[in-house]
Amino acid sequence: MKKRLLFFFHIIILFHFYDTSSQEITVSINPKKVSVGGQLKISLNIENEQIKSYGEFPEIDGFSKTGISSSSSTNFINGKRSSSQTIIQNYIAKETGVFNIPDFNIKVNNKNIFVNGTAIEVDDSYDEPKQSPFNNFFDPFDDPFDNFFDRNNNEFYEVEADAFLSLNTDKKSVYIGEAFNTTLSFFVSESNVADMRFYELGRQLTEIIKKIKPSNCWEENFNIENINSIPVVINNKRYNQYKIFEATYYPFNNENIYFPKLELELIKYKVSKRPSFFGRNKMEDYEKFNSKPVEVNVIDLPDHPLKDKVVVGNFKLREKINKQELKTGEGFNYDFEIVGEGNISSIKEPEINNNSFDFYSPNSQQVINREKSKVFGSKKFSYYAIPNIPGDYNLSDNIYWIYFNSNKKNYDTLKSNMKLLVTGEIKDGVNKNNSEISSIIKLIKSKPNKLKSFKKQINISIFLNIIILTLIVVTSLYLIFSRK
Repeated sequence: MKKRLLFFFHIIILFHFYDTSSQEITVSINPKKVSVGGQLKISLNIENEQIKSYGEFPEIDGFSKTGISSSSSTNFINGKRSSSQTIIQNYIAKETGVFNIPDFNIKVNNKNIFVNGTAIEVDDSYDEPKQSPFNNFFDPFDDPFDNFFDRNNNEFYEVEADAFLSLNTDKKSVYIGEAFNTTLSFFVSESNVADMRFYELGRQLTEIIKKIKPSNCWEENFNIENINSIPVVINNKRYNQYKIFEATYYPFNNENIYFPKLELELIKYKVSKRPSFFGRNKMEDYEKFNSKPVEVNVIDLPDHPLKDKVVVGNFKLREKINKQELKTGEGFNYDFEIVGEGNISSIKEPEINNNSFDFYSPNSQQVINREKSKVFGSKKFSYYAIPNIPGDYNLSDNIYWIYFNSNKKNYDTLKSNMKLLVTGEIKDGVNKNNSEISSIIKLIKSKPNKLKSFKKQINISIFLNIIILTLIVVTSLYLIFSRK
């Protein structure tokens, strides 16, 4: 009994070791050379585990942070699941030169990850970017002499904030299943002079997200962790955009999506009417900013037998096969990969209608990218198949995937372009009628499908009916008179 327990204990330890050893965290910095205005990326990748938390990415001389994007990948191979997730911090090069990124540590899921530094070369010229008028948004200075002198200075005036809160969608009308992007941002004009900062943003954001998230939609959340300013122009006026929340939604049904008015409270400082070197020159106050409600109209898909099952988006097909000339009983590998923009998670296997082959259940690989307000990626189905009957095969007749093309606004089909030549004898145990059926189908397709007129047959039927009716009448009269 003890030996069994000891053996079981060893198995648990080995399993635990295998599980933890399959988890790998890597950090990469690319590219090593960029132009002014070009993009540098620090990518944080984790295998077989989710990124639950991560620390601050480093500040880099000559670069400014522009936002965070993410991607995820899920594979099912021989029934086993593996996954990876990537968080990408994007930077924009501001000036020319060679800039050194020193060694740094970043905490991922409460583990410190050491990253070797590197040098980044930036070429071409670019004007020095303007200083943001909202630099104190995250680091408002604290006067060390506040409340030490001039305690009776209670005269402060309000500084009007040139800023607003806005929830925006990239589309006002979508089909069921069609993607639309939603962002909640705080915009601050470059001419703003009010001193502000966020106030308990985590608590407020939790409540805001509850109001934003529609109950009848699939969500792909961009998981914004760090809020950075992005220069934008609105109605010929320069603003700094602070993106607070972003997600892409896919409606399940034809109910319209309604986003209510949202509220965000910020700390805004009043300014003293009697500023002095030692006196209290500002006073903390609060101001609430409100977004306008937004509604997205949801439209039914056109009638189709598969309207409740198809994915909506824009896709193309990538396929790969390792053999196109083979013998019966000889296996081959075939990849059917759907690539594009849409709800990647809801993509199902393509239709395969061919009795001349044995197609086994596929392994699948899914990659989802969330970047630049778009959700895109791919889903690949990897098949192993064996031909049973010789012949020339055009797989476009047998392997296809139907979806609704949101650009063309109609149903579309991705069809295989592969052609196979199979030689040899029909495998034992295979119904030989399958080959005959294929021949019959080809014959049917080759014949015209116009309807022929049956006018002659109809006339003959009418004539026969008249004769029968006449005989019935004559027979009836004969029986009646013969009784008399």
